[in-house]
Amino acid sequence: MKTFINHILYHSTYLELYYWVTGYFFVLYFIVGQCFLRTCQVLDRAGIVHKITEQVVNNKQKLTEIKHSVVSILIFGLSCFPIVYGVRAGTITIASESVYNFILGLVILNVWNEVHFYLSHRLLHLPYLMNKVHFVHHQSVVPTTYSVYSFHWFEALLLSTVPLSIVPFFSFSASAIAAYPLTSIIFNLCGHSNYRLGNGNGKHWMQMSTNHHEHHYSFSRSYGFVTTLFDKFLTKESKS
Repeated sequence: MKTFINHILYHSTYLELYYWVTGYFFVLYFIVGQCFLRTCQVLDRAGIVHKITEQVVNNKQKLTEIKHSVVSILIFGLSCFPIVYGVRAGTITIASESVYNFILGLVILNVWNEVHFYLSHRLLHLPYLMNKVHFVHHQSVVPTTYSVYSFHWFEALLLSTVPLSIVPFFSFSASAIAAYPLTSIIFNLCGHSNYRLGNGNGKHWMQMSTNHHEHHYSFSRSYGFVTTLFDKFLTKESKS
């Protein structure tokens, strides 16, 4: 895997690189997403997770989500170009491969994603961007696993800058950068699958699915990706 990633990073043409990255996101969206849904359905029958709402989502919504998600994935593929260019030009440093660097890098990328997403999400809820851009994602009032990448092209472009906005300032291993989209979509699926662990109460992390699901209904509160910590300190609606 290490040799494979390094080969793509240093020796692939940019067209080959684009194919690899977009292909990776298609696998995450269509295969990992469906595996996650099937797992939720099995756990639902076992009484471990439960549906948040029984409202049926029609095929028209799912097809619309897929259409927007395909556009988003094609945009996500472009996000690797400035990073790889910086690595090859020597302006972005890649850390050596080790378990420590992999875990540390993955943790930092996901923590940074939480900050980046909250700020981007609050920006997208400003009236102009809400009406012109973010409304696409909120068309999924009852979110599905297909809605995780269902964005307006500008929102997809904005959210694709998570790694780019931090790699110039911190050295990550190539494997950590490569694994980040996988961990990101798993968290994303938790918030869009319409399933929650238990009754959605209890510890903070157990409320993650419910919080984002309710955000699709209310268009307010729960602006974070996983946590509501920023809401508690920075968002007035969370206190009302």
